[in-house]
Amino acid sequence: MIPLRLGDHQAATPVILAPMAGVTNQPFRSLCREFGPDLVYVNEMIMATGLVHGSRKTQTMLSFGADENFRSLQLYGSDPEMMARAIDRLGSDSAVDHIDLNFGCPAAKVTRRGGGAAVPLKKNLLRAIVRAAVSTGAKYGIPITCKFRMGIDDDLLTFIDTGIICEEEGAAAIALHARTARQHYAPSARWEAITELKSVVKTIPVFGNGDIWEASDALRMVQETGCDGVVIGRGCLGRPWLFRDLIDAFAGRPIAPTPLLGEVLDVMVRHAESLCSHMGADRGIRDFRKHTGWYLTGYPVGGEMRRRFSMISSLDELVELCRMLDRSARIVEGGERIARGHTNGPINVVLPNGYLDHLDDLEVPDDSEVVALSGG
Repeated sequence: MIPLRLGDHQAATPVILAPMAGVTNQPFRSLCREFGPDLVYVNEMIMATGLVHGSRKTQTMLSFGADENFRSLQLYGSDPEMMARAIDRLGSDSAVDHIDLNFGCPAAKVTRRGGGAAVPLKKNLLRAIVRAAVSTGAKYGIPITCKFRMGIDDDLLTFIDTGIICEEEGAAAIALHARTARQHYAPSARWEAITELKSVVKTIPVFGNGDIWEASDALRMVQETGCDGVVIGRGCLGRPWLFRDLIDAFAGRPIAPTPLLGEVLDVMVRHAESLCSHMGADRGIRDFRKHTGWYLTGYPVGGEMRRRFSMISSLDELVELCRMLDRSARIVEGGERIARGHTNGPINVVLPNGYLDHLDDLEVPDDSEVVALSGG
């Protein structure tokens, strides 16, 4: 594989951690980095407007650890000027080394304002946003990448035009989640779309995303689609050692066996401790609850024990529950491939009122909710 190069940064293994809301915060990224050093780990997605206006919540999310010598952040928004101002602020503060633009989020709270997966429907707006981001980032040596989905639904596919526009406007790389927004996370990702995108985007790297649960999936995606690397989302939830496996797989080395339950429990406790240190004991342990189910997925621990883990109220309680489990337990056959995180779909895609009637406009209409024609 060709090493991943973003500005002056080079990673020997072309693997990127996808930004995931409420997950890819500093403690999680640091944990992943322990298993897979020197990869690109992207912070949670934040709103450009919130950054410009000094939102306290946004500032809290803009957090990097001392171990992060390459700081990646994802931004979303639907206003080219606001995007430029956000990047200018990040650059003048020397806050980040890489910015990814989100053009794929299907969440209603994002698309109803014309952001995320809604942006590529408006080619002129998409072009203006990418151009503003790239030109502003260039002033500070910040490379800009773009991540997007195939489109809103099968009747509104935009990924080919999106890839070409990003390439023409100077993006350093692009990544395709091979699903439509309407699909959400079901059914399976359509890797053939990655192949199609790679066939038309020639001058910048094309990364693939979707249904990479094991390192072997990443190798197969590259072999089948010709993509230049992979973006890892749900596959690493409760499995930060996946990044170690990916590095070994791309290097042609044997993959380590899936950890025994005892090793998993040790990682769980360290993750929880880090979150509590980062957020405070109460908020940190509450935030960690969702992670317990992901870590325990595939291990024979029983439904009642899973329920108790999901309701923990302190680090001491977490440690006590861990002591009650069989540390020698192995993951069930195929347990690595059990889906973690979102599995629902299809969904209704929410767009601003009148959005589909004015696709040539740069302005986003008012944010009155309307279910897109594609959503039912």
